[in-house]
Amino acid sequence: MSTLTARPHAVGRPALHHAARVVVHTELVESTSVDVRYAWSGTDDVAWSELGSGAPVLIGGWWMSHLVRDWEYPPFRAFVGEMARHRRVIRMDPPGSGLSRSRGETPDSFAPHVDAVAAVLDAAGVDEVMFMAGSSGCPVAVEFAARHPERVRRLVLAGSYLDGSSVAGPEDREALVELVRRSWGISSRVMSDIFYPGATPAQRRAYIAHQRSSATPHAAAAALKAVYRFDARESAAAVRAPTLVLHRRGDRAIRLSLGVATAQAIPGAHLEVLDGDAHHPWHGDAAEFLRRAMAFDGVDESRVRLDTARPDSGSPDPRHETASPISAREHEVLLLIAQGRTDAQIAAELFLSVHTVHRHVANARTKLGVPSRAAAAAWAVANGR
Repeated sequence: MSTLTARPHAVGRPALHHAARVVVHTELVESTSVDVRYAWSGTDDVAWSELGSGAPVLIGGWWMSHLVRDWEYPPFRAFVGEMARHRRVIRMDPPGSGLSRSRGETPDSFAPHVDAVAAVLDAAGVDEVMFMAGSSGCPVAVEFAARHPERVRRLVLAGSYLDGSSVAGPEDREALVELVRRSWGISSRVMSDIFYPGATPAQRRAYIAHQRSSATPHAAAAALKAVYRFDARESAAAVRAPTLVLHRRGDRAIRLSLGVATAQAIPGAHLEVLDGDAHHPWHGDAAEFLRRAMAFDGVDESRVRLDTARPDSGSPDPRHETASPISAREHEVLLLIAQGRTDAQIAAELFLSVHTVHRHVANARTKLGVPSRAAAAAWAVANGR
């Protein structure tokens, strides 16, 4: 394993880091399921990945995007995996989020985000894409489409808004950012009620664990503060790409009226209101959402087959072994801690390095939102397999 360091990459052949160990906003990440590549935007090493073949689709940019953690989350993986049966899907983490390595926090101005999108498309060798954006990624997508009309063949906006200040009042915005910064455990539960109100208890637990594993409290709060400052209202009128605005009627995170305003501001945009209250496209009736989006790009709706029973149940991919918020190996390490083993003893027993044991403990604590290894070990005992 080699540790990646941020450095410029020439446009052209993209840098590929497979199964690499990367220092990011969350923790050390080792992945054999995602090929993480980097594109240099001029200010940031922007993380991106791709799968599938055919006409390219760019998806990404929402609050707390994380290439690896998102792919490990079953509803997201099922949604994007089905899309990749029909298109070449390019995913990216915006500056300040996930695996992208930035000089500071998530920028609250458009230029770094627009440059990041352009850098990824250049690195992928793509001239023109369908840009599918969700939530806070929508103002960025609108801004990119306005500045680079030749690079966007179609625009799909999900749960969209143009002006971050319209999402909530100033006091509510400030309070939520502060809550995320001070208590990621509590705020992740609050966010799950807003983003995914119809979730079952199992789905809610899985989503909360996914949120916590995708960003540190500081990074999540900084990103939330930035997206509240986005304002693409002036740029919307300059968008020339055919645009589809999809919005669920009961969306609590971004009100339907904001989606309506987005469609009204973009020339020729088509608004489709879907039933449901889930904010993210891959929650709720993800199949209906995906059929509408893919049909807009010329895919026969009858060919889009998304199993909404299993992916949205909170059950993980068999590769990740359990519906628990933590992996089987993390659970095993915590049980050994509960038995009084030292990290060196655990490493010897499981044929791991001491560093890897430390990483498993740190990952488990982050996912569980507990303050100490002892608390994590106690959770493992109480939630034995």
